Amino acid sequence: MATALSAAHLQEIIMDLGLGLPIGNPGCLPDWARRAEAAGFDSLALLDRLAYDNPEPLVALAVLAGVTTRIRLQTEVLLGPLRGTALLAKQVATLDRMSGGRFVLGIGVGGRDDDHAAAGTPLNRRGRLLDEQLPALRAIWRGEPYADALIGPRPTVHGGPPILVGGFAPAALRRIAAYGDGFLCAAPLAWAGPLVDTVHQQWAEVGRAGRPRLVCQITVAAGPPETVERARRAVADYYAFTGRPDWGAPLSDPAELADTVAAYREFGADELVLYCYAEDPAQVEELAAMVR
Repeated sequence: MATALSAAHLQEIIMDLGLGLPIGNPGCLPDWARRAEAAGFDSLALLDRLAYDNPEPLVALAVLAGVTTRIRLQTEVLLGPLRGTALLAKQVATLDRMSGGRFVLGIGVGGRDDDHAAAGTPLNRRGRLLDEQLPALRAIWRGEPYADALIGPRPTVHGGPPILVGGFAPAALRRIAAYGDGFLCAAPLAWAGPLVDTVHQQWAEVGRAGRPRLVCQITVAAGPPETVERARRAVADYYAFTGRPDWGAPLSDPAELADTVAAYREFGADELVLYCYAEDPAQVEELAAMVR
């Protein structure tokens, strides 16, 4: 990582801050969305699972588009191979249009057997399916026929909304330069550097201008001890499949959280999304005060 910068210099480095929404109670999400927009957060994000008790992210974000006016709406990540390409193109374009161009498609393959079994998607073909799906989505959004049919509506921008590609494997990283606009990096900061370096190198090798957008994630909790404990339990349940009970444990100490946000800013993240697993919406204002 680069040499440490002064606190004043770090504050000058622009990094968007988003909120990853809790998944245990879909009914509370409009309140979260309104509060997040009022508190100045830049985006709202939702994860995607099929074989789990969470809201379907495209449906949920469509509702949240209706109760907000400014804040971006992101999937992090939508499991593309679980969905038919034509219908996904239509759903995304509809959400993009109805939100006034505020939608960002974070997409990946997913790696949990139960999701793919429930969808009837072969786990060993998920990467190839996404490699077919991504250029097809762009073509549909450009108005090209798909299976001899034209599929509308047309998105706000020709070619569709921004695409963030998530993943860790070499094949996933290659998709960013090939099809994406940015990298959704869920890796801890301690081992994110080589992944980001690879993405930048591949981006340059294919001759793409500029650089990919870098969106990172951390898990957080704010408020009284009971809220923090609820977050810990929810995170532990979500990541139980790893066999590591401490995986993704939320940051809750204000000083540690502020230092972590500064570290991601210094790292060069364009956006850091703070994922919340406890349902108390009062966390929105508390987190805003900690990180702004």
